Amino acid sequence: MAKKTKKIWIDLDNSPHIPFFNPIIQELQKKNYEVLITVRDYAQAIGLADYFQFDYQPLGKHFGKNKLLKTLGVLFRAMQMLPVFIRERPDLALSHGSRSQFLFASLAGMKCVVATDYEHSAEFPLLVPTLGIVPEVMPESFTKKYFKKVARFPGIKEDVYKQNLQPDPSILSYLNIHENHIVVSVRPPATAAHYHTELSDRLFQMTMEHVLANEHTKLIILPRTTEQQADIEKKYRKYLGSGKIIIPDKVLDGLNLVWHSDLVISGGGTMIRESAALGVPAYSIFGGKIGAVDHYLETSGRLFLIRSEEDIQHKVMLKKSEKKADTLKGQSPALQKIVEEVINLVEA
Repeated sequence: MAKKTKKIWIDLDNSPHIPFFNPIIQELQKKNYEVLITVRDYAQAIGLADYFQFDYQPLGKHFGKNKLLKTLGVLFRAMQMLPVFIRERPDLALSHGSRSQFLFASLAGMKCVVATDYEHSAEFPLLVPTLGIVPEVMPESFTKKYFKKVARFPGIKEDVYKQNLQPDPSILSYLNIHENHIVVSVRPPATAAHYHTELSDRLFQMTMEHVLANEHTKLIILPRTTEQQADIEKKYRKYLGSGKIIIPDKVLDGLNLVWHSDLVISGGGTMIRESAALGVPAYSIFGGKIGAVDHYLETSGRLFLIRSEEDIQHKVMLKKSEKKADTLKGQSPALQKIVEEVINLVEA
């Protein structure tokens, strides 16, 4: 009798998860595993899933800032997963912190793998995934509290997929960028996230003023939501009209944009770590609790943490930067470790 093909269910509930899981999906499929993909309609997740040509099922949406509505949204989306589970019968659930999938898999008695790289995110009390996958620098105090079993991978999660980048300079002409421009890519704070703080908003405002004051800068702003985009368009209408600020009208390969930037400013999260991974000057204006990964990147000189107006004036260097092609060479030990651990668990 032929051996049954195991099915691994990957839930993508935020835009940064798409590039992270892209090489993982490819490796699992190469090893003859069936991969079921569900995607939440939030931020640019659907657009990126289309960009990477995923075969996926859209499932649920985001319920906004209100904590009660967010909690109800997690529960409602978990309920929406039941028909998918009954129809597809996956053998293992895998995500990068999808609360809905984690909740559903726990209640359904499924093997569940949760990857995470920020120890201050909110977790479900009393529910523990089968396996946690984290960067090596994550503190034991966190992993012991939330995971039965832990697998650690070298580097950061952005090291999993940075080798996939094939720089495409056509993005420069699309964004009307010239040689004399200092290209500043900006990701505003995640205003709908549970970890959002007023400090992040103040730092964003002060940093924008600093960067816009330089006559050579060109800002590429990537809003997280349509509401945030509308606010930025209203506030910076003059700079959008002059072309000094550009908000792309289509989904871009974020890694390629980072590569062609001279510096990246972000309210924390994946984009700032992508720039650190690629050797592009990275400035975090995240006003919440700083995680172990960002402390590690700061200590290694790959990330600047901005916490005050003084930091903005003295740390944010507005100048052209050199590209480091050697960052794109070689295999990804992080990718191999993650795939190995997932396969070991699904076959156990």
